[in-house]
Amino acid sequence: MGAEALLLLCLLFALLLVSLKMYKKKAQLPPGPTPWFLLGNLLQKDVLPLSKNYAKLFEKWGPIFTVWMGPKPMVVLCGYEVVKDALLDHAEEFSGRPVLPFSDAVNRYKGLSSRSLKRWRELRRFILTTLRDFGMGKKTMSKRVQEEALCLVEAMATTKGQAFDLRKYTRIAISNVICSVVFGSRFEYKDQVLQEMLRIIEDFVSYLVSYMGQIYNVFPKIMPYLPGQHKKIFGDFEKMYAFINEKVESHRETLDYQDPRDYIDCFLMKSEKEQTDPEAIYTIEELIISVQELFIAGSLSTSEVLACALLVMARLPHIQEKVQQEIDDVVGANRIAGMEDRVRMPYTNAVLHEVHRYQKGSLESIPRQTTRPIKFQGYLIPQGTTVCPEIATVHFDPLHWENPEEFDPGHFLDEKGQFRNRVAFMPFSAGKRACPGEALARMELFLFFSALLQNFTFQLIGDAKDKDIFTLYEDSGLKTGDLPLKFIRRSI
Repeated sequence: MGAEALLLLCLLFALLLVSLKMYKKKAQLPPGPTPWFLLGNLLQKDVLPLSKNYAKLFEKWGPIFTVWMGPKPMVVLCGYEVVKDALLDHAEEFSGRPVLPFSDAVNRYKGLSSRSLKRWRELRRFILTTLRDFGMGKKTMSKRVQEEALCLVEAMATTKGQAFDLRKYTRIAISNVICSVVFGSRFEYKDQVLQEMLRIIEDFVSYLVSYMGQIYNVFPKIMPYLPGQHKKIFGDFEKMYAFINEKVESHRETLDYQDPRDYIDCFLMKSEKEQTDPEAIYTIEELIISVQELFIAGSLSTSEVLACALLVMARLPHIQEKVQQEIDDVVGANRIAGMEDRVRMPYTNAVLHEVHRYQKGSLESIPRQTTRPIKFQGYLIPQGTTVCPEIATVHFDPLHWENPEEFDPGHFLDEKGQFRNRVAFMPFSAGKRACPGEALARMELFLFFSALLQNFTFQLIGDAKDKDIFTLYEDSGLKTGDLPLKFIRRSI
């Protein structure tokens, strides 16, 4: 037998083993759409992306089904009862993170995306404690956000009808809040370095949720050798790494142990105490990656929700008018809203919650991984199985929402018009992997949204006037340029 024939035989045997292993797993897991050999359901447009297809998959397979990301299974959880059972009632068993090679490579296998539960728990605890120390959820942080909101209002007010990239400026404004905590200072809106960092983040997230991002995660040993956008993203993240490292070095030279200025200072102080520990967690590389993660988390997702809120206001002017009337009645014209006003502004609060609920395809549907074998909802799910709690199915669950397909702030108002929380509301996920920046994000959304609606009325332009809210959401995705909006200064 020739060498070529032997090589081909070995390759066919390897493929046969992969195939047998794949179909053996399939027989043990919850049912789902039939996967293709090696590719799984990756290229089946009636399966992926889940955000567009979950309804018909749910209808056919029930609240728990399996889709295949290449040869690897992913168990999908749908509906409030099932997602709650996993993330809250079995929080420990569903607290792992699966291998996500693309984001792992970007983060150098460190930071909050670490699959080491010990490192993740320690870093998460430190980040939450430090953010609270610097005001997260407190009046000092509220004041910081209010100041940035005023800067954004002023920048918008000076345009006087000239072109203004609203999406870019809202991203910078939101980013400046986390920058003030992490770096100890904000950036000017025209700062080219910050704009470049935000562009890198946008490219990263867009690729992460794309088909090519999914293919990279399925074939991580092949993709690095192929041309594509991933090459540019890796190169861009080297720039971001260098930018953050420069900030860290500057902080190290001016560090005052008696008066830490920001997150970087606190991490450096913690690092000094661990210098002799061979298993040190608080290393300089870990600091850079955690700053990078905070910068990403604190810049894009919140600004996208704010952008969606402004689109909804422009599309539903009767709701915009009601929000503005409440702001005028409670806040007036001589100051901007503070967090203490939120309890007196139930309608505005309800509108923001409904914007969050109504969004589909949230990044908070990031997969989990089982940390041990578990008997769950009648299925035995093995340890190490990737599990995706599809949050959109919670927010559109007809058993928990009166009219889930309609945009209705009344979902969050009681019969007296007062704000009410809903158990089936999980925009920041839930359980042990819930977003650590939830309190800050909620604060930013309320304060920025209130300041913008107090000072401006928003209107759709072009053909956007004729689109429904779902279409507006999709068309205003991460990389479609500025929002199809114009804003008019209010006289109050």
